Amino acid sequence: MSSTSHPEIRDAVRALCQDFPGVYWRGLDRERAYPTDFVKTLTDAGFLGVLIPEVYGGSGLGISEAAAILGEIHRSGGNGGACHAQMYMMGTVLRHGTDEQKQEILPKIAKGELRLQAFGVTEPTSGTDTSRIRTRAVRDGDDYIINGQKVWTSRAEHSDLMLVLARTSPRDEGKKPHDGISVFIIDMQEAKSKGLTIKPLRAMINHATTEVFFDDLRVPARNLVGEEGKGFRYLLDGLNAERILISAEAIGDARWFIERASAYANEREVFDRPIGSNQGIQFPIARAFAATEAADLMVDKAIGLFDAGEPCGPEANMAKLLAADASWQAADMCLQTHGGFGFAEEYDVERKFRETRLYQVAPISTNLILSYIAEHVLGLPRSF
Repeated sequence: MSSTSHPEIRDAVRALCQDFPGVYWRGLDRERAYPTDFVKTLTDAGFLGVLIPEVYGGSGLGISEAAAILGEIHRSGGNGGACHAQMYMMGTVLRHGTDEQKQEILPKIAKGELRLQAFGVTEPTSGTDTSRIRTRAVRDGDDYIINGQKVWTSRAEHSDLMLVLARTSPRDEGKKPHDGISVFIIDMQEAKSKGLTIKPLRAMINHATTEVFFDDLRVPARNLVGEEGKGFRYLLDGLNAERILISAEAIGDARWFIERASAYANEREVFDRPIGSNQGIQFPIARAFAATEAADLMVDKAIGLFDAGEPCGPEANMAKLLAADASWQAADMCLQTHGGFGFAEEYDVERKFRETRLYQVAPISTNLILSYIAEHVLGLPRSF
């Protein structure tokens, strides 16, 4: 069990997840529906407020405990993607928000009165080059007027608040390309009638993802987070937490696949013997297990550094890379082990197969992680 254990938390999460078995997730996946009951149950149990300091009504625990929660959800066959962003997104407000913003938002998130689930970053024309976002925020008296578009903004339909990255000065005016980007808190319920439009995107997985459009949306200047023009730095500040928590989910997925494949290989008989007696079945399961355990060691290392307040950019990125690869290896192995039944909806393998494939692409592409390691860890020339 690892990602650094916490058996009491894992037991509690596992018990909670028993009330949300495969049939629950299959039904949601079929209808592309949001797991409202599951998210409410997690919130009521205090699991989504684990990283919020006690002074604001949260548990005040570390990334290690948060990773244990999300990892166990995925190992139990569920998906934390419906709510995981709330765990690390609130850190932007906690670290860079005003006292007023913290007092107004964080206690309500901890109590479940508000959801901060959506982060508007990616745009159709910019992709992973955040410096080229086109969404603009122009100061007008006590307000900013926001115009632009975001894509792949998950959970926008199920969130009360959204953080949005917008340019407050042109790209060519700063010393660096990412200068001039700011972060704003959007009250989505109020904004829907004042220039905010949300369009669902039907995708390969049930991730409640959307396109978001801003048309002369007025946002109070007090909703600016931190200093104007420093928003990209605030985004980077939270990426290590995001990488680590996503890694824990991928490890949870990998363990689910390995456990399912092992059980099926022991039970399924062909030619009068369990298929697990064949090395052609055994070896891929064993390799997936070894890869998962190795990846989890890097996740543990990143968690330890993060909770100690030490720099952990390389470790967090390598954890994400290795965990995503391990989960995808385990997924492919599990589907192959099940043969034709792996494609049957009732086994949950095909659903989890689709879900874990996301980690090769998001929240950061494995290729970008490799570029980061090459340039910033190994000192190789910048490739783009």
